[in-house]
Amino acid sequence: MSKTSAVSAADKPDGATAPTVQPPAEAPPRHRWWILAVIGVAQLMVVLDATIVNIALPSAQQDLGFSDGDRQWIVTAYALAFGSLLLLGGRIADLCGRKVTFLVGLVGFAAASAVGGAAGSFEMLVGARAVQGLFGALLAPAALSLLTTTFTDAKERARAFGVYGAIAGAGGAFGLLLGGVLTEHLDWRWTLYVNIVFAAVAFIGGAILLKRATRDKTARIDIPGAVLVSSGLFGLVYGFSNAESHDWSSPQTWGWLAAGAALLAAFTWWQTRAKYPLLPLRVLLDRNRGASFISVLLLGAGMFGVFLFLTYYLQQSLAYTPIETGLAFLPMIAGLMITSTLATTVLVPRFGPKPIVPLGMGISAAGMAWLTGLGLNSGYAGDIMPPLVVAGLGLGLVMAPAMALATEGVRAEDAGVASAAVNTMQQIGGSLGTALLNTLSTSAVTNYIDGRNPKDPAVLAQAGLEGYSTAYWWSAAFFAVGLVVSAVLYRRGVPVTDPNVAPVVHM
Repeated sequence: MSKTSAVSAADKPDGATAPTVQPPAEAPPRHRWWILAVIGVAQLMVVLDATIVNIALPSAQQDLGFSDGDRQWIVTAYALAFGSLLLLGGRIADLCGRKVTFLVGLVGFAAASAVGGAAGSFEMLVGARAVQGLFGALLAPAALSLLTTTFTDAKERARAFGVYGAIAGAGGAFGLLLGGVLTEHLDWRWTLYVNIVFAAVAFIGGAILLKRATRDKTARIDIPGAVLVSSGLFGLVYGFSNAESHDWSSPQTWGWLAAGAALLAAFTWWQTRAKYPLLPLRVLLDRNRGASFISVLLLGAGMFGVFLFLTYYLQQSLAYTPIETGLAFLPMIAGLMITSTLATTVLVPRFGPKPIVPLGMGISAAGMAWLTGLGLNSGYAGDIMPPLVVAGLGLGLVMAPAMALATEGVRAEDAGVASAAVNTMQQIGGSLGTALLNTLSTSAVTNYIDGRNPKDPAVLAQAGLEGYSTAYWWSAAFFAVGLVVSAVLYRRGVPVTDPNVAPVVHM
């Protein structure tokens, strides 16, 4: 989405005035709208891959024979690699050049998708998904930078960012529907193979239309920072995942969690001393931005888990086809898009974020709590769609304002890292949330079966409902925490627009 950053004079770092945006030295590229189309195709591929595989998971699990405890890694491997390496990907684009990074990202993403589609084992599929996330982390920041440098006129840039944001918003819904169509009419493997088509189109267009820009020879890569943050995040996700098989008191659980927390603390310390930090801490320290980063983290934790567990509920408990499952999510996405637009154009400009984001968190929590009442005989129109619509309306009130305000008032030179950081928060929230929710869900299933006949279909069906309900309750808890945090941290009033700060966009 396109967003002009805003900040009051008191909020500018160190009291400095915001640097002005210099006029372009060259005329904009003649084929810039075709370049937007190329970037849009690449962006669509990256965004829909966060959801397209969800619909195919039950089929992939049946085919490859992995357990319920392991299924979350198909989602988490992508989100964790993508989120933890986004900041590094932005630095690599500065160092190696945007065009080269963009094209390499496309080729790597396509190759990883081909390997994943041909996977003959769970381990091979997880590895391919992680490599997808790695190359996606190269591709996405390069695409953002190319968009910024291609459109230098303010009005054209706003239009271009609007198109880019619409693709990002609709990509998740398109992924759910496309995943259903491919899984049902072809095979679950085609939810990965289809990326080869997207990547080929974007690569040909990019190779022809994009110009090789001068590299930023002053750019440096913060290798220690990248190692610390990636290792720390992996430790947390792996620790939450181990709780399902090793129990919370096991060193395999708390040891990984403690190691992850220690590595992230070391990363924070290192960012205060690194000459070229991956994430300058000044980006996080503004009160509104800090509230937004936490809100986006909790949003990802609650939202990603719902997609996973509701997919299994619809297909395994209610015997929905993959296409029917994809269609079932559309009212939720529609509600999200409606309130996202309303929040950014009407509500936040009039009332500020303090009442709007907490309201969205509360509505989302209510929708999650409502989903806990679903049973084996629930109907779509009366039982499933209403809480989905409610959850979508709440998510929209949180997502658009929080992601926009997470980059409000940053220095011009920090605009890129702020955009990457907010998307990192969403992906990492999804990774941690999915790992934790899957552990709690499978534990609830195991506890329900304990003492009952594990071969009785009725027992297994009810155990599945117990697991899904547990996940929904914890999702509601994430949003309840988000309500409290956002209500306390956000400032009162409407942010003051500063026209001198460069616009930033979100993936």
